[in-house]
Amino acid sequence: MAMTRKSRRTRLPAALGLACAAAFALPAPAQATPAADHAETLAALKRFQAAAGPGAGIYAGDSSGSWNLSTGTGILNTDTPVKPTDHYRIGSQTKSFTAATVLQLVDQKKISLDTPIEQYLPGVVDGNGYDGNTITVRQLLQHTSGIPAYEPLLDSPSANPDGSYALDALVRQALKHPPASQPGAWRYSNANYLILGLLIEKTTGTSVDKAITERIIQPLGLTGTSFPAPGDRSLPTPAVHGYNGVRVGPFFFWTDVISYDPSLFSTAGAVISTQQDVTTFYQALAAGKIVSPTTLADMEKTVVVGAPGSPLAYGLGLIRHTLPCGGAAWGHDGGVPGYYTETLVTDDGRHAAVVTNADLATNPPVNQMYTLLDKALCEKRS
Repeated sequence: MAMTRKSRRTRLPAALGLACAAAFALPAPAQATPAADHAETLAALKRFQAAAGPGAGIYAGDSSGSWNLSTGTGILNTDTPVKPTDHYRIGSQTKSFTAATVLQLVDQKKISLDTPIEQYLPGVVDGNGYDGNTITVRQLLQHTSGIPAYEPLLDSPSANPDGSYALDALVRQALKHPPASQPGAWRYSNANYLILGLLIEKTTGTSVDKAITERIIQPLGLTGTSFPAPGDRSLPTPAVHGYNGVRVGPFFFWTDVISYDPSLFSTAGAVISTQQDVTTFYQALAAGKIVSPTTLADMEKTVVVGAPGSPLAYGLGLIRHTLPCGGAAWGHDGGVPGYYTETLVTDDGRHAAVVTNADLATNPPVNQMYTLLDKALCEKRS
């Protein structure tokens, strides 16, 4: 159960940027407002947590300020609320960081979206039915490359002696599976973003964790966010404790997540952040503070995900979710061992970041998650 899966998306019928990013203001700290002010959101949070992990929290608000709610516990056998400054592994929300880095390189004329990946990474996407001359950078970003779903946790290559995983080895392992389709059809695959990690390394001449840190994390002042280097299994404190588990009706069973090396997920899901930080990132991205307006417009060109009428569509590393109160929100979800998360922001300053401390691979609470996000983004104060 590595990152956000295709099933999660189809179950519901969702000057350059660096110079601007450094000046982007952090959102206001969460305020301790009475729960009664957010009664519908709190009720939705409780329903979500009842189908999710031991605890859950939401950090939300609008252009005038932010607030947060928590239910359950961030650490079993304690009364520990989930706080907006707690660290957790954001899973596939990492893909938005990866996409933003690629799009900065597009702004700098070092990469072209419609150039075949073979021209940048000769021989990498080749053989076993693949032809890198027919798959573009844009298609990798949008999951329309034809590469099938890939779960590193279930199908990993051999680890390095220190237990970490080489990015190129992950890509080779993923491409042992033949294409699922010709390029053009939407199919969510972590492999696309692992290949994009190699593209970032080849283009920048540095490791991908360093490239994303220097281009995105540091300029935005995201002090609670990190892209762990291979071999770094630590989680900064304070942290939401992650668990594995199952729920059957009202019954559940939780076990601590066994330590794993985040390099297993790399540019598809390795980033650590907080609700406040990841909100700042998506707000900066949506406001055109990380990439140019032209490139942002490319990111926001979407394909519908799921059945006709689905509220979800996918751009270049961004999910577009149509809100029941009108308009749309942008962001991404993610799941890695121990965590299920999502963050959405709107153009008018509304935002909502959700985390629960378990990733229920067999029955993720997708509907409850989106109901919660809709309540927070559309709520009217009582």
